[in-house]
Amino acid sequence: MKSFFKIFLASFLALVVLCVIIFFILMGVIGGLTAEEKERTGGQAVLVVDLSRNYPEIGVENPLARFTGKDGENMPSLYDVVRMIKYAKTDTAVKGIYIKCASNANSGGSSQEIRNAIIDFKRSGKFVYAYGDVISQSGYSVGNIADKIYCNPKGGVDWRGYAIQLAFVKGLLQKLEIEPQIFYAGKFKSATEPFRETQMTDANRLQLSVLIGDMYGRLLQQTAEARKLDTATLHQYANEYRIQYAADAVKYGLIDGLKYDDEVREEIAKKLGGVKLDKLNFIGLPKYAKAIDFRRDGKDKIAVIFAQGDIVDGKGDRDMIGSVTYRDLIRRARLDKNIKAIVIRINSGGGSALASENIWRELTLTRKDKPVVVSFGDVAASGAYYLSCNADSIFAQTNTITGSIGVFTLLPNMQKFFNNKLGITFDGVKTASQADMINATKPLTPAQRIFLQSSVDSVYMTFKGRVADGRKKDINYIDSIGQGRVWSGSRALELGLVDRLGGLEDAIACAARMAKTSDYRLREYPEPHNVLEMIFGGYEKDATQSAMQKELGEDGMKTYQTIKRVKQMVGVTQARMPFEMTFE
Repeated sequence: MKSFFKIFLASFLALVVLCVIIFFILMGVIGGLTAEEKERTGGQAVLVVDLSRNYPEIGVENPLARFTGKDGENMPSLYDVVRMIKYAKTDTAVKGIYIKCASNANSGGSSQEIRNAIIDFKRSGKFVYAYGDVISQSGYSVGNIADKIYCNPKGGVDWRGYAIQLAFVKGLLQKLEIEPQIFYAGKFKSATEPFRETQMTDANRLQLSVLIGDMYGRLLQQTAEARKLDTATLHQYANEYRIQYAADAVKYGLIDGLKYDDEVREEIAKKLGGVKLDKLNFIGLPKYAKAIDFRRDGKDKIAVIFAQGDIVDGKGDRDMIGSVTYRDLIRRARLDKNIKAIVIRINSGGGSALASENIWRELTLTRKDKPVVVSFGDVAASGAYYLSCNADSIFAQTNTITGSIGVFTLLPNMQKFFNNKLGITFDGVKTASQADMINATKPLTPAQRIFLQSSVDSVYMTFKGRVADGRKKDINYIDSIGQGRVWSGSRALELGLVDRLGGLEDAIACAARMAKTSDYRLREYPEPHNVLEMIFGGYEKDATQSAMQKELGEDGMKTYQTIKRVKQMVGVTQARMPFEMTFE
């Protein structure tokens, strides 16, 4: 028996040692595979800004992309894009920018940041060209800043104005015998309208008309400035649908000519001094990011915390703003004596009211120790505005969607659906009269309805109080501009909901001034995943999302995400923007 145990222990020890050796060998192999060789910009480079790619607040990087052939999975963040364009302005290797502007996967605030960066780039005297086979309005909103903008002779330019269409499912729920039990505070808080109405309420129609008017007015103004036209004429073109064919866009001055892609490239080649077409050095943003060091260096530190997605209780994931995760990130930056100021970059339509309160609390504590500046992206509304309202300074773009100071909760009564449609009944026991209140299989009692409405009203009162204190306004004034109403960034400035118009770069500069430092570097959060987390941790999620995307398509995926978001609303008090919008 002794001999057996000796052999067993020796074998077990050898197995452990072997596993350790294999682990380190594997790490070495992975490290070798993922060790990135420094890319080269090359001479006579033209930086390609592809607007069809969505540039998220938090960049995406797959360390094995170049080995799997999925280079498209590497996506620089929006702020990286802005910094790269700024760097290219003084990079002697880069002679110009080529904008792919057929479509634009980036929303209003993000597009504005990219556009402003390119405007600044043009001050260097370097050229900017833009091209698309068929140019969308959102693509044109950025591409129109180019020195020359062309489209395919058989393509066209979309110039019809903006429209918003919402879907209402009240009739469907009635057919299914599902009763949406809804409680809300704020007459503009229309997140629940699709469940309780068959068309827009007058309040919602008003807020959307004003909002879309602001966005459209901005498009007209920017186009007028870029193309040397006037806004009234541009509106007439859209109202009378003058731009129907590609030639119309040239005739009315929206673009400079009709060319095929190869002809545009030939013109750029001549601009570069007669470079051969096959030697034309177009460099994409992911490659350029690996060829240069565009991040600043300095003695002091400023923390930049990127927050995107729905606000949820708990940790959430990388595409959500988990209250625990972000509370801990802010706390770590607060307690780090080397960090002199904190900038929160937020892009979110809101979510859990309690999660927003917990993050607000941590930011309020942080303000006592160091400056806190907030930068709004495409949208920072409802819960996102809640957690931000007490910052020292808030920046927004003119097209940022913000406000939506209001609260709601939703609890469906599916008893008749289960009973009459599916033949399912429910029964059970409980230890207290209200133990089963949050239950979709039976209707709420009058007392329970009063309780839930009271709870929503209480959260709304707290929300208004937070905003009133943070913005140093009377609570009655906040109520008058609140009520769940959304505003454009330019109107939010007029109303006192934000302090300045500008992007993330402006917010960081403000934080540096408040911290009395000009010699600083940025510490960015959340920190990138390590190699093992990126390979193993993200594999299952990426595989699932890829499969669903392939099966459902883009529109189907949006529908799935909407259903998922509605599920998150059930039984949870929400400070969430009333709808999602895209302007195309």
